[in-house]
Parts: sequence; structure tokens; C-alpha cells
Amino acid sequence: MNNIGLSGAAMTGVASKVAVIGSGISGAVCASILAKNGVSVTIFESARGPGGRMSQRRENSEDGRELVFDHGAPYFSVNPSNLEVQNLVTDWESRGLVAEWKEKFGSFDFRSKMFATIDEEGSNKKYVGVPGMNSICRALCNEPGVESRFGLGIGKLDWLEEDESWSLTNMDGENVGHFNGVVTSDKSTFSSRFTHVTGKPPPIDLNLVSEMALQMKDIPASPRFALMLAFEQPLSSIPAKGLSFKNSEILSWAFCDSSKPGRSTTSERWVLHSTAEYAQLIISQMGLRKPSGEVLAKVADELFREFESTGLDISQPFFKKAHRWGGAFPATSVAGEEKCLWVGKRRLAICGDFCVMPNVEGAISSAIAASAKFVKVPSTL
Repeated sequence: MNNIGLSGAAMTGVASKVAVIGSGISGAVCASILAKNGVSVTIFESARGPGGRMSQRRENSEDGRELVFDHGAPYFSVNPSNLEVQNLVTDWESRGLVAEWKEKFGSFDFRSKMFATIDEEGSNKKYVGVPGMNSICRALCNEPGVESRFGLGIGKLDWLEEDESWSLTNMDGENVGHFNGVVTSDKSTFSSRFTHVTGKPPPIDLNLVSEMALQMKDIPASPRFALMLAFEQPLSSIPAKGLSFKNSEILSWAFCDSSKPGRSTTSERWVLHSTAEYAQLIISQMGLRKPSGEVLAKVADELFREFESTGLDISQPFFKKAHRWGGAFPATSVAGEEKCLWVGKRRLAICGDFCVMPNVEGAISSAIAASAKFVKVPSTL
């Protein structure tokens, strides 16, 4: 059981009512810790559900079968020396939210058409959410003291100097509440990508946080395309359930989603991710706007053809669909040893994998650091 929660008497807080923007793993973890420490938390999420890059995609095949895919992060690992994160994950495991994914993993070289490595035991355990990668975020977003508002994107954050509070408005300009602290785990709240997608200025005016503006402005992120595949029969010619690809300009990795603990095995489902270079090429041709069905169908065909070109015995899938991750994979870390960005005079914390390292462990570490800016949190869990 993690001991991050403190009693109200022991807690020394700087904000009693905090808005958390984004319900990916970083926002969800931060919200959970704050709520455990007596802070009233409201999560605002533009998507229909929680998870961010750990979200789960539900699809239906042409014959009406429901299919579920972890189309973002396939799993996560934790460095054993990172005790804060490891203790949280151990708690989640005891609650049945995560399980270890014990399968063979390897790499495939497109040049030699051979498997380079097949490894049963990696250096670190591979964890997955159960029954989906979004299970962790879903549970954290529903904990006592956390109100989650899905399908509600934030269009603007205004700092009210007289009240020393933040006023938040939605994309339609309607006020959605006043808060004396804000955590944003969504880098689009302060990046030009928000403008490219919506035509509106980013919700946070960088002039309000001039001391952080250089770190926050246009954090580079690389895109990916994900391909979701469902097969009637197992791909028995592949001796591993997870593969990284070498010497392919199109494919980066592939994982058998249905081999994870707690998943349906009525069909074999794989998720493939493109290289960043391939995704960038497609985006350079069409821009950051939402890709059309025609574009996604073309991408799906190209990714699957590359998968087939391995020379392995890969049957035709009964379901095939592509998804674009436009800027979900950060290409840099901006917070250094602090692990989050903090504007103390306005009680604004910025957390996410882009602050520490571009993976789930980094996102969780950043969330813990951000929560510690608002409440007195023990250094160990």
C-alpha cells in the first residue's frame, strides 16, 4: 500500500482547489496524490475517456465483433532504483490494475530477414494495465476527491491577480470554474501545435510565465502512426509477442495485444507503430489537421505491406485500421532534476514525460514531483 496520502492535520498545502488538465498517466497520478492529501481536484480532459497515450481503442469489425486495442504505449517498465514509482506500481499490482507481461520479445532485421534476438527475460519487468492500458488512469480518475470532466477541452486559462486564482474557460469560451492552482500535463496548453490544430492561441499565455517561456515554448515531439490488426488465427511464424524492427524506414515495432494478461483471446490482435520519419513524411504532405479516412486507409495499407515484407507467414487480417499520434512522443526533456516546471507565484505546475524522460516511468516521476509542489509529500512512498 503506498503511503503518499497524508492526514489533513499533517498536510501543509499551498492550494485547496486544483484543476488538472489532461488525464494521461501523469495527470491522473498527480490528481490522485493531491486528492489523497485533501486537495479538491477537477480533471479536464478533451477526449472521451482517460489515458492519453495509455488509452484503449474500441473498434467493431465488419461482422460486428467488438475489438479492443492498446494503440499507444504497449507496456511500461520501471527502473528498480526508482522506489517512488516502483512502490506506486506495486500498489496498483496489488489492486489488480496492472500485471506483468511475461512473453518472449525480440527484434527483427529487415536487411537480413532474420530475427536478431529473442529474449524471454528483459532487464526490467514489463507491466500492462488490466484489462487495458487505460485501467490505471481510469481508476485514479475515479478516486475519492477527484472529479473528472471528459469531453471538455480547456480553451483558455486566465490568472486573476486580485483573487490570486485561475479562471478556466472551455473551447466555446464558457467559464468552467475558478481554481487556486493548476497542473497541466498536456503540452498543447502552451504550444503552437494547439494553434495549428484549432486556429486559436494556446490556453496559457507564456507572458504570464515569462521565466519558463523558453523551456515551455514548442517542446519538440515526434509523431507516429499506429496500425491495429485482428487475425482469425495466431501468427505462429512469429516466435515472439513483441518485436522491434531494424533497418525499416516504415515500421518501428509490433506487439501482440491479445497476448497480454486479462485480454480476450477470441482473435489475435496486433498493434504496429510506424517510425517517426515515416509519420513525419505523411504529416508534411497533409499538415496537422485530422487525417481523412482515405489517408488513414493508405497508411494502413503501407504499414501492413511492410509487415508482410518480413517474409514471415502473415495471413490477411479481418480488421485493419490506422490511427495517428500527432505529437504524443516528446523528443526532449525540459525540467532536468526538478522533474516538473513550477511557477510558484501563480501556483502552476507542468508535468509529463516531456519533463523527465519520454516514457511512462518519466511521466509518473514528473507527476509525483508536481504534486509535491502543492502539498508536503514524503520523499519515499
